[in-house]
Amino acid sequence: MKKIFLFLSVLSLFSTAAQESAALKSQVRHSIDELRDFVSIPNDALDEADMNRNLSWLTLKFGERGFNASRLPTEGIPLFFAALPIQDEKPTILFYMHFDGQSVDPSKWDQPNPYNVVLKEANGEEWKTLPFEDLDDDINYDWRLFGRATSDDKGPIVMFLNALDLLRKNNMELPFNIKVILDGEEERSSKPLPKAVKQYRELLEADFLVITDGPVHISEKPTVVYGCRGITTLSLTTYGPIKPQHSGHYGNYAPNPAFQLAQLLTTMKDTEGKVLVDGYYDGISIDESTLAILKSVPDDETTINARLQIKTPEKVGAFYQESLQYPSLNVRGLGAAWIGEKARTIVPSSATAELDLRLVPESDGGRLKNLVKKHIQNQGFYVTNTTPTAEERQTHDKIITIIEGSVTDSFRTDLNHPYGDFIVNTLKNTFNEEVVQIRIMGGTVPIAPFINELNIPAFIVPMVNPDNNQHSPNENLKISQIAYGIQAFYGLLSAEIPK
Repeated sequence: MKKIFLFLSVLSLFSTAAQESAALKSQVRHSIDELRDFVSIPNDALDEADMNRNLSWLTLKFGERGFNASRLPTEGIPLFFAALPIQDEKPTILFYMHFDGQSVDPSKWDQPNPYNVVLKEANGEEWKTLPFEDLDDDINYDWRLFGRATSDDKGPIVMFLNALDLLRKNNMELPFNIKVILDGEEERSSKPLPKAVKQYRELLEADFLVITDGPVHISEKPTVVYGCRGITTLSLTTYGPIKPQHSGHYGNYAPNPAFQLAQLLTTMKDTEGKVLVDGYYDGISIDESTLAILKSVPDDETTINARLQIKTPEKVGAFYQESLQYPSLNVRGLGAAWIGEKARTIVPSSATAELDLRLVPESDGGRLKNLVKKHIQNQGFYVTNTTPTAEERQTHDKIITIIEGSVTDSFRTDLNHPYGDFIVNTLKNTFNEEVVQIRIMGGTVPIAPFINELNIPAFIVPMVNPDNNQHSPNENLKISQIAYGIQAFYGLLSAEIPK
């Protein structure tokens, strides 16, 4: 009798698991159709008409799920805000995502239109296009959807909506109030965001913030990120003769601005990649417990180096995760005169280096820019923020124009925060896997205004595959990650925070 009871119990468990799997697959199938529809609306923030169409789509889809939705005017593209009816006794989660995408060059894509999603499967090193009708028989979780913003960041928005559908089908009561803020200018640095968060502070009030942007760790394990680096920029231009000059006539006479600039740049870093600007790393210390968390991230240096095709990494930090704890100084572009087939035998009139400075919470962007400018002055340069006049050119041997970019601040939440523990435990229970915890990621998400103004902790819970080609041609979303995202949102929106 006991054996029969045990057999029936096991059979019941298998039956329940099968039903749950079928329900999830059905929701994934619905998500694919909804994502195709959403992606078909171009979302380059430079086109206001298209962004308005995206806002209309969002208003319709969130309204179908019972949200009260509105457009929040800003100095740029309106923010999209939605909330379910508020119950005072419940804690509130604020979700941040973005609905704009990087610009596209269709000629670089392996499909006619980057905004028309294409279904593909791996075929050796290539990708084979499949008809969407193939999904009607069964869904292969290894297949991928190719199209702009499939992963960055329309995919997670659709996963969120479909997780809510599944919660409703299962009659699950939400233990949270849910608010959603969707940014229409994230790919353009979200310049209107700080002022808008201040303006709509009361509307956005919440207990904690969850950002669903970016890829999971390369191990494809569930991932929680506690912070991201900020960014600012500097443009440096040095000068030679007023116009390019014949290198035969003036090659030993007219100062070459490219050499001046190259010599300046080499004073900023040593041969191991460490910044030599005085005070650049001030205030940063890493204790043993933090170091243990950094080392727990399952990065493989051999794999990383092979993917980058480099022999030896720079020595800012002993390993990859530690390197991200420090501000960086990067040459993102370098130019003088003409190169390649267009090269000319001339002394250039100017040379320009574009720098980006990635920030961590201990480093203020304005302070670092001032340190770099002071360093440049100490190298004997006359510094200006405009094109030098004829008088300035004939007064100073070395002249440099410095143009400063705006600052997007970094953020970092404490690794031991209770809401972080809640997210980690929920993902661990949902997927029965250890969760990768990343103290700070290299990329920048414009979240600091929420933290500074609302005074709430923030966590990044990425949803998409690490090889999604975001910002690049052939951006894609692995179908298994749609299932992952729905399950992750389902878990986060149905689990109660321990008292």
